[in-house]
Amino acid sequence: MSFEKQKAIFLDRDGVLIQERGEYTWLLEDLKINPGVTEALLDFSKKGYLLIVISNQAGIGKGLYTKQEADYLHLHISRNLSLNGITIAEYYYCPHHPTTGKCICRKPDSLLLEKAIARFNIDASRSFFIGDAERDIEAGHKAGVNAIKIEPNGDLRSVELKMKN
Repeated sequence: MSFEKQKAIFLDRDGVLIQERGEYTWLLEDLKINPGVTEALLDFSKKGYLLIVISNQAGIGKGLYTKQEADYLHLHISRNLSLNGITIAEYYYCPHHPTTGKCICRKPDSLLLEKAIARFNIDASRSFFIGDAERDIEAGHKAGVNAIKIEPNGDLRSVELKMKN
């Protein structure tokens, strides 16, 4: 029995899904979903893309907030998006800070993407990583995913899904 591989949109969190404030975001009162996110994610979903968030959360490693607080913020984002029929399949995040030690899950490394690709049986060549930093693009390329860089806090509705040659 063979299963067809899924296609996915991997999304950076801060600066793509939610407002990049120049500070760590973990409190609900600081959460602001970026313009066009709901409409773009609904469109991606209708096109058959699985939606997965890939994020560096170094504030955990610095002791500013806990994994539970990050998870609570993610739950709130998911609930907000679900009101519009959007499902985030999973949130993968690196809790480490580069000053506290080396890890292979922090972008620009691709371990989190590779975990998601394996878990959800994803066809990397038909998938995209949308990020607002060069580390996002690098991680996407390392995982064999098409990478698209947008401006921080840009409008996701402007993204065109084009495969690399």
